[in-house]
Amino acid sequence: MGLATAGLAACSRVDSGGGGEEGGPSLLERLREQGFVAVGLANEIPFGFIDGSGEPAGQSPAVAQAVFEELGVPEIQASPVAWDGLIPGLQANRFDVIAAGMFITPERCEQVAFSEPTATSPEAFMVKEGNPENIQHFTDFADNPDLTLAVLNGSVEQTYAEHFGVPEDQMELISNQTAGYELLESGRADAMSMLSVSHTYLLLDRGGPFEVTEAFFPEIDGKEERGWGGLAFRQEDTELLEEVNRVIAEFKENGRLLELGEEWGFTEADLPDDTTTAQLCEG
Repeated sequence: MGLATAGLAACSRVDSGGGGEEGGPSLLERLREQGFVAVGLANEIPFGFIDGSGEPAGQSPAVAQAVFEELGVPEIQASPVAWDGLIPGLQANRFDVIAAGMFITPERCEQVAFSEPTATSPEAFMVKEGNPENIQHFTDFADNPDLTLAVLNGSVEQTYAEHFGVPEDQMELISNQTAGYELLESGRADAMSMLSVSHTYLLLDRGGPFEVTEAFFPEIDGKEERGWGGLAFRQEDTELLEEVNRVIAEFKENGRLLELGEEWGFTEADLPDDTTTAQLCEG
């Protein structure tokens, strides 16, 4: 597949820049010469994580790998970082692409440039087996001060929790999926909030006396919040983004985008519709 060992990207990637020096090679040309692209991910199964052999895995790295292969860059090298470190890491040139299934939101669009959408998934909670607290929605935490929710720091789920009135002292902000799982194991959290497909694959990987609640899309101001994830780039890397979007459009048309996600539990229902990144950035 051309997936390179994780952790190399931060120290061996090319210098960033959308078009290089005046008259010099573009970023894409330099990536082709280098032979790999550096990506950042946040160890969230199955969107983007490092597998047992130390290789990048998941739907978003698979899409990045296939897209860049099409563009003449045969390998990806992955740096796993905390979720709230992804955008700062991109901006600090630690990597050239975020491949973590990051949802496209107006706030994030002010900081990075997203590709067109590549996947979606509804929300759900991981809870104790039998769901003894009958947790189904963020409002359950707002209504019960004894419940504690584990949520990724800087994630869209944190935004949802805040919107639905979950107090700050009832949220355990975590850096990755594993930290949330350990909070559930220790009883320090009653539930963990992530995308439904993430919980499902985490349970397959780790097991345990837990279950996943019924999936849902939160409704805000009468509108269902169906989030879309994509690859993220620095805002100045416009030429590279245009080429990536060209390939994503081809993959969407020829069925390759579905094939790349199927291994990780994504179905036709999780594929992009006609919603564009521009619309998502406008909110």
